[in-house]
Amino acid sequence: MLKHVITAAGWLALSACGIAPPSSTLPSSSLPAPPAGTDADTQAWWAITGDLSSDAMEGRDTGSAGYDRAAKMVAERFKKAGLKPGGDDGKWTQRMLLHDVQVEKSGTRFEILRTNGGRTSLAFLQQISVRPTDELPASIDASLSFRGYCSPAEMGGGMYGKIAVCFGGRRREVASAAERIKAAADAGAAGLINVDDPGFTIEPARWPEAYARSVSAVGGSPPAAPKLVVMRLSADMLATVIEGSGRKAEDILAAGAASRPLPTFDIPARLQALFKSSQHNIFADNVLGLLPGTDPKLAPEVVVASAHLDGYGYGEPVGGDNLYNGAFDDAAYVATLIRLAESRHGKGFRRTVLFAAFTGEEKGLLGATWFSQHPTVAKANLAADINLDQLRPLFPLKILTMHALNDTTLGAAVRSVAGPMSIEIREDREPERNLNSRADHYPFLRAGVPATGFVFGFDPGAEAERRYREWYQVRYHRPQDDMTQPIDFQAAADFNTFFFRLVAVVADADARPTFLPGSTFKPH
Repeated sequence: MLKHVITAAGWLALSACGIAPPSSTLPSSSLPAPPAGTDADTQAWWAITGDLSSDAMEGRDTGSAGYDRAAKMVAERFKKAGLKPGGDDGKWTQRMLLHDVQVEKSGTRFEILRTNGGRTSLAFLQQISVRPTDELPASIDASLSFRGYCSPAEMGGGMYGKIAVCFGGRRREVASAAERIKAAADAGAAGLINVDDPGFTIEPARWPEAYARSVSAVGGSPPAAPKLVVMRLSADMLATVIEGSGRKAEDILAAGAASRPLPTFDIPARLQALFKSSQHNIFADNVLGLLPGTDPKLAPEVVVASAHLDGYGYGEPVGGDNLYNGAFDDAAYVATLIRLAESRHGKGFRRTVLFAAFTGEEKGLLGATWFSQHPTVAKANLAADINLDQLRPLFPLKILTMHALNDTTLGAAVRSVAGPMSIEIREDREPERNLNSRADHYPFLRAGVPATGFVFGFDPGAEAERRYREWYQVRYHRPQDDMTQPIDFQAAADFNTFFFRLVAVVADADARPTFLPGSTFKPH
């Protein structure tokens, strides 16, 4: 497998900061190891991370054999640590029945047919993709029309049966993805193509996509499936799609990136596409372990400590590697849960703590949503969820972004732990990324349970920002998120210490967390 390579001189500089080099600079039998003097807990945490993200776990894709092996391992570690089964019917697991729809690479084709007779193929998963749904037709053949940001006003009339090509802006001042879909559907369009926004550099669009797959819970609230074919197009391919229109793709992309007005115009071409899709049901498990509380009054209340166990599994190759191991996302933080459980040796806090390794996060927060709707403990007793995700220990831990900081009293608890550790707690300074709604604490907030999660923070222009952006560009949801990547072991140790102390503060406090006045999540 070809891994991301940094020069030897660069790795020498990073090693001085405790950043381990990738295996390409080490003997083939070696993997990055914590530097001399690293504490035993961090060494154990790193070993568990390696086990969960090893090739043997096959990337832990939801419903896969590799995921099942990882779930069995987590349950065994929970049991050995002295936890009690917290799943259904006295088991370690909460089983979910899921519906899986996948558009298969073999048999799926995209072609642009021009009115002058020209023809251009678009590479599925490399330049264009499609959203899988049960209603996805076997084919589509329709004319194309560029509709700016695809707001209702831009959509206008005359779109019936056509495919709307839209600038996929991600800023609040332009139409959102959901608004674009609704506007296209209301106009009678047959399909919609979202063109990537190259100006959204805080989380840039990348290709290839791992696969075109959609998973939903059977028996849960059905996902809002669009009644039209929704596609995504690389910004690099816009010029190819609008060729012959007299418009310049670079002008459109520059204007869209700046949220300036965009033109609307018909494109002298059609899109012909064939879709080969498959559908089947699968099972996947949440892994749940209980550490019973010791205070007779507070023990019925439950603090959930969570992370997601699933990853992407196998997908489109990147740099010759097609296994998406998911080391930091999120094997490392399931490992943190395991280490917290092991550190307690069966000794409880005043409140009960439920250790939850959720499934299906990468497919839409499925496991956490199912648990929040079907908890294995009394729902009224759910006191809080502290979730571990979106954490990248790449640089010293000086700043933490806290989700829902001003929504609950968890903010005060977090600051009481972070202050003595010289960690600054901040609100999310990039709200347009919607990170608060993209991790497993969010279903708890929606269910009226105080919840939070964290992101390693940085100041603009700092070396920490460079490392953070590089990780998202090169490793986020990529095979390169594996055990050979850079890591600041001291930062990892500091965060685990912060988390262990936070769970203790919340689980041992006299009062359970509550929502603050004015929170949009506060139950009415």
